[in-house]
Amino acid sequence: MEKTMGPLSGIRVVEMAGLGPAPFCGMALADMGAEVIRIDRLGDADLGIKRDPRFDVASRGKRSVAIDIKNAQGRDAALRLIAQADVLIEGFRPGVMERLGMGPEACHACNPRLVFGRLTGWGQSGPLSQAAGHDLNYIALTGALEAIGLEDSGPVAPLNLLGDFAGGSMYLAFGIACALVERQTSGRGQVIDGAIIDGVSHLMGGIHGQLAGGTWKEHRGEHILGGAAPWNTTYETKDGQYITICSIEARFYALLLDKLGLDPAHLPDRMDRQHWPALRERFSALFKQRTREEWRALLEGTDVCFAPVLSLREMPDHPHVKARDMLVHSSGYVQPAPAPRFQRTPGAVQGPTVSRPGEHSDAVLSDWGFSAGEIQALRTAGVVA
Repeated sequence: MEKTMGPLSGIRVVEMAGLGPAPFCGMALADMGAEVIRIDRLGDADLGIKRDPRFDVASRGKRSVAIDIKNAQGRDAALRLIAQADVLIEGFRPGVMERLGMGPEACHACNPRLVFGRLTGWGQSGPLSQAAGHDLNYIALTGALEAIGLEDSGPVAPLNLLGDFAGGSMYLAFGIACALVERQTSGRGQVIDGAIIDGVSHLMGGIHGQLAGGTWKEHRGEHILGGAAPWNTTYETKDGQYITICSIEARFYALLLDKLGLDPAHLPDRMDRQHWPALRERFSALFKQRTREEWRALLEGTDVCFAPVLSLREMPDHPHVKARDMLVHSSGYVQPAPAPRFQRTPGAVQGPTVSRPGEHSDAVLSDWGFSAGEIQALRTAGVVA
């Protein structure tokens, strides 16, 4: 394995194959230079979702070894890999790793320094811990989903960004980084109970403060940050496209009015909610008089706090996206570049996406100390593919 670049270079990670947030956490660590190997199940190419693995961005920079972990020989081979790892990532329901003989107790017996990262929706404990669930369920329980949307609509799903990836993947990655730092002092690993509901609840900290202080509106569609205010929302343009206006601060709102040619003396108090419908109607009529590109020419880059609503296909052509190299070409297509950025030890896409489960089995096992004879024996036994 070639030496990687990034602040996590030298860190070894074993990821148990799964879907969604756990693999994305592994990708984030790989982007930062960690060596990530994924243990795939034999003959299970997609875990139930029929997608071309070449476009599984979350598998980039990883290597795959396919092992029958339900077989005693396979379990022992997996534990041998885990014994050499700094981090283990798994996203199974609570108790699955224990039933496989690879729970925290077994893993720490062979590797006391292991950071054992567990990622679930409901957490390792509690009355819902064994229930199935998905992103919407988790953000619904935390109160986040109820607040997203307009007054005349039901709750609006923010894709699966808020739950799976923000509350799940990135919180587990943060926990892993914290545990690795702590290990430098204690010399010991530990278990991280990464629960999406915990992460999303933590992200809602500021909202809880507003609720306690009496400034949080109870009903959906009344929140300034949720798009209710006519000066912090989206507007349709003449060509049927959309723009965002976020002139929240008074000085930015004054600039917006100036750019729109509106006299503030002839407008109602912008903080008086009873005037919001009329003010929104006034702004809506104005923004429909020009195309999205015409509004870009007038407002983009000013302190109005403006941005066009771009599609994923339009986004790569935006000058700011290009200037910051926010996208990279890997595995034959455009992908997001690693984030965040480091001054001295920048991360990078460390390699292509995994094209098929087990494609690196021999190389991984060899690099991690298995002899050619041991690898052949595992293959002959049908434990490794």
